[in-house]
Amino acid sequence: MTHFGVIDLGSNSARLSIWQIDANHQPHEVLKLKEMVRLSEDMGPEQTLKPAAIARTLAALQRFSTAAKAFPALTLEAYATAAVRQAGNQKAFIRQVKAETGLTITVIPGTREAELDYLGVVNTLPIQNALIMDTGGASTELILVQNRKLIHRVSLPVGSVNLSERFLDADVVRPAQLFNLITEFSSMLNGIWWLRKALNLPIVALGGSNRTLAKIQRRREQRGSYEDIHGYRMATTAANKIYADILDKDLAARKEVPGLSKFRADIIVGGLTPVITMIRYLDSDRLLFSQYGLREGALYSYLNANELGQEA
Repeated sequence: MTHFGVIDLGSNSARLSIWQIDANHQPHEVLKLKEMVRLSEDMGPEQTLKPAAIARTLAALQRFSTAAKAFPALTLEAYATAAVRQAGNQKAFIRQVKAETGLTITVIPGTREAELDYLGVVNTLPIQNALIMDTGGASTELILVQNRKLIHRVSLPVGSVNLSERFLDADVVRPAQLFNLITEFSSMLNGIWWLRKALNLPIVALGGSNRTLAKIQRRREQRGSYEDIHGYRMATTAANKIYADILDKDLAARKEVPGLSKFRADIIVGGLTPVITMIRYLDSDRLLFSQYGLREGALYSYLNANELGQEA
């Protein structure tokens, strides 16, 4: 009996998943941990990981490292994404992580992050043609899928945390601020020639901010388990309505919205603006939500490399 685990060190959160690989070579998740570390907080134009953010992250990684030791025959992979990818003090941070937690962190390029997102989605959802959109804390990955194949992918260096810090007040969002944010993101989309191939396709939404849309909507529909959103479908008209409602509120009121984490309330407008902009850019009429992305993609990559797994 073997185990495989993945640490996903993102810009806003750190996550650990561990699976047991059974005798039939099938994975069964046995541990899932999440810590909100906001590693990219206050990186600023100099793109430097700050001491407070590093301290939060090290504490979370130490807890992950301790938890992982309980599982025998464990292959553990640890990936860092946008915040560490963009950091000027990246190498010093990785050395510090190794010295204090024993974990070896691999910094992956945005294109690899997009590929892992694709593997996590295509192996767990019956998609045929779609645009996968993963909005993280400091990057947004876009993947065009046609006939279940990855055709194009790109990683944009903007996400919920850095867009919020650059453009928006944490309390009340002013119209000019929102206009400037939308203009900036739309300009980025205009530079991606292949996005036109995604016109009218559904958007498969990943990332904490995007998933918040589904959690809010499921609360409004009074569904039993609003956290269980994998495969959940939503009309983009409903997404637009939630976005408008959130824009109407100050920070204190956003913290009271059912389904919206208080920890995310200060960055939710910056986090949702990319997907709302994309809805209009593609004239898409529906969203499909995925709880599976990088970590599950790494799992399927591992299984395929070891000729253990098959597409679900």
